[in-house]
Amino acid sequence: MMAAQKKSKSAKFLTVPTRPVPIDRDRSVAGLLEKMEGAGFGAKQLAEAHRIWLDMLDDNSTIYVCGSGNLISSGMRRLLAYVIKNRFVDVLVMSGTVLYQDIHETLGRNHFQGHPSMIDEELLAADIVRIGDTLANSEEYQEADEWIGSVINQLDLTRSYSVREYLHVLGRELAEIAHEDGVITSAYKARIPVFCPDLLGSEMAIGLARARFEKKSQLAFDITQDTIDLMQIAQKTRNSGVITLGSTASQSMLNLTEMSSYITRTTPRGHKYAISVTTDSAPLEIRTPSFGGHHTDMFGKLGRGATTAYVPADPSIALPMIITALSQTAAKFMKGRKRPSFSFAGKEMSIEVP
Repeated sequence: MMAAQKKSKSAKFLTVPTRPVPIDRDRSVAGLLEKMEGAGFGAKQLAEAHRIWLDMLDDNSTIYVCGSGNLISSGMRRLLAYVIKNRFVDVLVMSGTVLYQDIHETLGRNHFQGHPSMIDEELLAADIVRIGDTLANSEEYQEADEWIGSVINQLDLTRSYSVREYLHVLGRELAEIAHEDGVITSAYKARIPVFCPDLLGSEMAIGLARARFEKKSQLAFDITQDTIDLMQIAQKTRNSGVITLGSTASQSMLNLTEMSSYITRTTPRGHKYAISVTTDSAPLEIRTPSFGGHHTDMFGKLGRGATTAYVPADPSIALPMIITALSQTAAKFMKGRKRPSFSFAGKEMSIEVP
């Protein structure tokens, strides 16, 4: 009698067994992720990330992508350009490192594969920059600095620019000479805003400083406008999803929209969907869907009943799988998608959410 009672207590919870991932000849990445949905831990979370991205598209969510680290030097530029061009995303919040490396590659330059046996002193003597296990030519980086500074000539220096507006102008100028689209040019063509919370603490600042030092070009930034723009997007958005690539610290600028909602007298709803692809260490109670856990540490503010996926992986491992799968599955979800539209007139940005 006792055994039967115990069984009935546990049966309420033990309903869906994990399924070992089978081997078959299906070459579809989307098919592989579907099989991984039956597993646990990182495998299930990776599959969930793909599924949640589709849900965001299907639900007409405003989709934010926050990115940091070496997304570009690790080879993710074409994948990111693909999701931007196809409007699988709506707002970009990218670190200066991501944007700088993107400009370098969009100017027709490369990052190169390195090897552990390479000696740092020899690389330095050869004017080579080591970025993890990738390399770049220092002179070519300096040419990117010069190009970034040269764009100041296209600006009206009698007024200040928001960082978002400056990046929009960069995208316009870069699109005219680009060998192949990257993050900034794709965002310009898709007419979506790009925010950069750490512009002045990143490599992007070097080109601006060089222009000031050599050409006496005085460019003033109105960084408050960027916060206002993000507040406006959050205020008008009906529901939102956030995709974080790299460190969760890249969400901090986006999280301010919730903290500053009292200014516009709006109630922060929190994100309905959240995907975090990161190598940041996180205890199990945060990364698994337990509402006793501190979800905001990983995903920012979430709405009640939000759907989340924490993928404990380098984005350069997870993104090729997720985005290749989206290229196979997203078309039917995009057909009826009502996405936010942005208009840019100088420093002013407006958003319409259908």
